[in-house]
Amino acid sequence: MKQQGDLEGRRLAAMGLMSHSSTFLLPNLPTDNGPALMYALVILNQRLPRFTPLLWKHAQVHICADGGANRVFDELPSFFPHEEPSDIRKRYKPYAIKGDMDSIRTEVLDYYRDLGTKIIDESHDQDTTDLHKCVAYIRDLLNLEHPNLCILVTGALGGRFDHEMGNINVTCRFPSIRIILLSDDCLIQLLPSTHHHKIHIHSSVEGPHCGLIPIGTVARRTTTTGLRWNLDNTEMRFGGLVSTSNIVKENIVTVQSDSDLLWTISIKKE
Repeated sequence: MKQQGDLEGRRLAAMGLMSHSSTFLLPNLPTDNGPALMYALVILNQRLPRFTPLLWKHAQVHICADGGANRVFDELPSFFPHEEPSDIRKRYKPYAIKGDMDSIRTEVLDYYRDLGTKIIDESHDQDTTDLHKCVAYIRDLLNLEHPNLCILVTGALGGRFDHEMGNINVTCRFPSIRIILLSDDCLIQLLPSTHHHKIHIHSSVEGPHCGLIPIGTVARRTTTTGLRWNLDNTEMRFGGLVSTSNIVKENIVTVQSDSDLLWTISIKKE
């Protein structure tokens, strides 16, 4: 058993470092923070968070998943009450609408088609979610050119619980791609066990409440720094300890684990 523990310790020590930062919630992306991420935005069919125009500005590709196009059409003009809705809809035109097309309204589909948005009907595929379809599309479109791709997803949290779990499952299906699920209240992302993780905290827009949640299996050894209640080679599992309702105490949080974990942190209200 000691030899097995030593091997596991050496495996953890040999891992590469993966850095994370919620700079997409800041008005301007910093230019002195290492290699720049390329952001893609996926909008699902839930109420748009208040910072959607900011995410749109930072993203270079904008994809609506089926009924997410209804949200862009209906709700984005309300963020700009002093401008004509038609001007806002033309300004915030998605690059593509992809999904099984069972939620998008016909007039919305026709409107964006006339503006030149790509319409990709995947109704033949009932084995994957609309988010899965959109992530696969973005991966094929951008990933070879942009290894620092980060996909931001609005509407992924809230609403039906099975939808939320399906969206979380997508982060596990694509562990090599940074996928961040967002609501007005919090964000969630996967921390793959293949890396150590260094999370830069932007206290002006996020925190202090946070959590680390094992997903899919027992996390037998997890160690953290920067939290009020740090873990020290601690086991986490459902039915046992899960690090919810923790508090960020430092500007940098580090995490290493022998299992994939979900990191979640609250987003501050303006």
